[in-house]
Amino acid sequence: MQEPDRLDRMILNILQREGRITNLELAERIGLSPTATSERMRRLMKEGYVTGFGARLDPALLGFGLLVFVEVLLDKTTPDVFDRFAAAVTRAPEVLECHMVAGGFDYLVKTRVRDMAAYRDFLGKVLLTLPGVKETRTYAVMEEVKADGPLPL
Repeated sequence: MQEPDRLDRMILNILQREGRITNLELAERIGLSPTATSERMRRLMKEGYVTGFGARLDPALLGFGLLVFVEVLLDKTTPDVFDRFAAAVTRAPEVLECHMVAGGFDYLVKTRVRDMAAYRDFLGKVLLTLPGVKETRTYAVMEEVKADGPLPL
């Protein structure tokens, strides 16, 4: 894998802000030919620097107005418990993100639901039934101050 150079970083920086930019416009902005820009894009995708493209949707308009973070503490911290929890949580469509963390709990889960009643349903029927879950702490988001920030390239 090749370390991204200055031009690669320019491409990545533009793409994370303007994912629908045309190759021609991108080439003009970074000062390369469209062919050279396209070759760099292919390499950046092949090497895994670009992991995908997608639209950002308005969760509230689609009925997912409540954003919730949940600390999850497992009953044991052994590799098999971690593996079983990770396998199960990846199958839960309500879970947008799940991160194993260091500190006073084991995982931080991010979910979006319609409202608090829907969250209560998710907590009881999904999250608390996952393998190894001993305890949870819920943090309902009152206001999103910054979301989907680009990486500081």
